[in-house]
Amino acid sequence: MSNFITDDFEPCSAAAWKQKIQVDLKGADYNKTLLTPTNEGIVIKPFYHLDFFEKLAIPKPENVFKICQKITISSEKEANLRAFDAITNGVQAIRFIAQNSFNNTVLFKNLLNKKIAFHFEFSFLDKKFIIELSNYLKNEVAYFNVDIVGNLALTGNWFVSLQNDFNTLENILKNSKHSFVLGVNAAIYQNAGANSVQQVAYALAHASEYLLKFGGEAATKIQFNVATGSNYFFEIAKIRALKYLYNLIANVYDAENVNATIHSEPSLRNKTLYDYNVNMLRTTTESMSAILGGATTISNHSYNILFQKPTEFGERIAKNQLLILKEESYFNDAKNSATDSYYIEAITKEIADKALTLFKEIEKSGGFITQLKKGTIQRKIEENARKEQAQFDAETLVLLGTNKYPNEQDQMKNNLELNPFTKRKPQKTLIVPISPKRLASVLEQKRLENEA
Repeated sequence: MSNFITDDFEPCSAAAWKQKIQVDLKGADYNKTLLTPTNEGIVIKPFYHLDFFEKLAIPKPENVFKICQKITISSEKEANLRAFDAITNGVQAIRFIAQNSFNNTVLFKNLLNKKIAFHFEFSFLDKKFIIELSNYLKNEVAYFNVDIVGNLALTGNWFVSLQNDFNTLENILKNSKHSFVLGVNAAIYQNAGANSVQQVAYALAHASEYLLKFGGEAATKIQFNVATGSNYFFEIAKIRALKYLYNLIANVYDAENVNATIHSEPSLRNKTLYDYNVNMLRTTTESMSAILGGATTISNHSYNILFQKPTEFGERIAKNQLLILKEESYFNDAKNSATDSYYIEAITKEIADKALTLFKEIEKSGGFITQLKKGTIQRKIEENARKEQAQFDAETLVLLGTNKYPNEQDQMKNNLELNPFTKRKPQKTLIVPISPKRLASVLEQKRLENEA
């Protein structure tokens, strides 16, 4: 019975399939009717076939993904209680977001020796503090995500200066007790409007600045932080292409068989203020893409993150989405499910090929930092962001409940605890910063102005 279908149906070539499709089109143009071009310059075909199948050697996830909860440290005691509650309820990793140094003893009370991975997101660079933190957590799994290049891209400035920041980072690397010290914040590029090819190429060029400075030994000390959007299969392919290309590039620096460590979270670019419960559907499929793509750790956004301060209910919903995927939806065993899919393998290869070409262009032009200083990276992201915005405005890029089938009775003005629109404080910057841009922002502002 295992060969029942293959015994009854003769193999059919790709040429025969295409011929049959053209007959069924009854004179309509195959290319205009069934080929779909994307912003990446990739053309989606109506079918994919073994005749053209090419499988890439993509490093497979070594373990099942870890569910992570992000916690901003405004108070060490409060952050500790939230982390303890999250761990008690099934979370395997905590990502602390820190604006300033903190008290280790208070923050980690009752959190150690529980086989929990601790991730950090620092908006400051303090060698002494980070080394002390590394020593404090010497028996724990920790990811420090120190990313001076990412800080330059996001804020427009170094923490101090290029030389000072790299020297500080070098000292941290030499004195840290942990494997993962460096971070590459590629989520910046997705949230600002870069397409999939750009995101992969910029993430690699970003990481290359660290490999060039610290050599192949740094290849296994980097964690990539990515954001996944709602283009389901392309997001799976994006992460797979990143893993494939990073292994290739690491080989150039004499680092062999490197399996990229990836922390993923849903994009904020497509999240909406109105009909905000739809955000739960978006973050679910985006988390699924991350799992199937091979992410190591996945965190989720609360459905009301845009306009409300963190709530126990919102965080519980976000965490439970991941728990359901992992424990009740068979995604616990889905880490290699994308392998051998003709479609996913094909677009993975196309994204990888185009990203590698773009990466080489950046390297030939002086590297990622040089291109940031010239404004080339910012300009390219802005060009794609404007293209997506035009598609959103024309309703060819749809966000249900916002630019398609909106609930006109929905009122949000009185529910805003936080400003859902990005604002930057005026300051002098070395480069033009890469700013996040939500597709629905302008439309939402107009709706808020018209509310009674």
